[in-house]
Amino acid sequence: MLSLSSLHHLSSTNSTTHHTTQQCPSTFLSSPTTHVSLPSRRTRNHTPVRCGTDSNSNLPLSHAPEKTSMNNLDASKRDVKLKIAVIGFGNFGQFLAKTIVKQGHRVLAYSRSDYSRAAKEIGVEYFSDADDLCEEHPEVILLCTSILSTEKVLRSLPLHRLRRSTLFVDVLSVKEFPRSLFLQVLPKDFDILCTHPMFGPDSGKSGWGGLPFVFDKVRVGSESIRTNRAEAFLDVFRNAGCRMVEMTCADHDKHAAGSQFITHMMGRVLEKLGLENTPINTKGYESLLNLVDNTARDSFELFYGLFLYNKNAMEQLDRMDWAFEMVKKQLSGYLHDLVRKQLMLETNNDQIGVNGISNDQKLMLPSPTYNPLQIPPSADNPEKKHDFVMVNGKR
Repeated sequence: MLSLSSLHHLSSTNSTTHHTTQQCPSTFLSSPTTHVSLPSRRTRNHTPVRCGTDSNSNLPLSHAPEKTSMNNLDASKRDVKLKIAVIGFGNFGQFLAKTIVKQGHRVLAYSRSDYSRAAKEIGVEYFSDADDLCEEHPEVILLCTSILSTEKVLRSLPLHRLRRSTLFVDVLSVKEFPRSLFLQVLPKDFDILCTHPMFGPDSGKSGWGGLPFVFDKVRVGSESIRTNRAEAFLDVFRNAGCRMVEMTCADHDKHAAGSQFITHMMGRVLEKLGLENTPINTKGYESLLNLVDNTARDSFELFYGLFLYNKNAMEQLDRMDWAFEMVKKQLSGYLHDLVRKQLMLETNNDQIGVNGISNDQKLMLPSPTYNPLQIPPSADNPEKKHDFVMVNGKR
């Protein structure tokens, strides 16, 4: 099994021995096999590798089969195990950690609340102190905090205790905000991967197969150890069957405002209506009930974060207001036409058969005292009545 962290300690000369070992650059290329053995930095009596031959085939290097780099290997052929630290071990952090652990990675966790029992149940090492966790030198820092608390948590981490090339990953529902924050706060040697699993504990409880996973390699070093590490992390989601979508943070936020924010907005609005099950539910109505149920389970903090940290959300909110007004005007205009036709009929009341309609066949119009678009307030919650019918642009 290849451990990326071991590559940090490799050296070409052992000062305590009386001979010099030569290392061929090809030695550290990943082979097509699943497991690759690398020398330990503490090994004293190891066999030197000759650069002129391939150690596996004993053929001259120029005639040896070309080795395949890990970036080009299929995810199923890679077997890189990472040390991943989950910062924020709440509901979503635990949800991701379960799958990460099952794939054989070592997972550490830190959170403001005590989740040591939950961590133990799923095989995660829990730390109550961020300094202690960072001194374990995790290869990946996975931020699973809320949108509103991300900046505070990031700035509180003892970054000086981490390796200089540590990979930072976020899983927030907005992307331009963490991208800008990471670039501003993290040292330039740290790698940055912005991601968004487009699912959660409810929608992904039966598996992640086919569910979209969006990612943007904001800053990943060109060295093979760093590119391999980023790919190994993405393999967690590839191996789980996710539909991998590489997209810029700006494009993500544009699309998310028109889908995710709108979904949450409509769910919150319908929740205020107090929709309930009826004996005659239609499929469409049941879909609305499911929408309310799915969005209401998420905290209002998440919904507020989707609005506050996505510059496209306000535009979508304005579009919703415009669309709602357009539908009301359409209804009002149609009703106005009916009223006008009724008035014309009444002025010709003595004539029978005007436009083929007799006195006993007047248009079916609502009673002047009844307004179907006006919902009377509940007795338990008296509110101001709103007349939504508009005639000639006036309420």
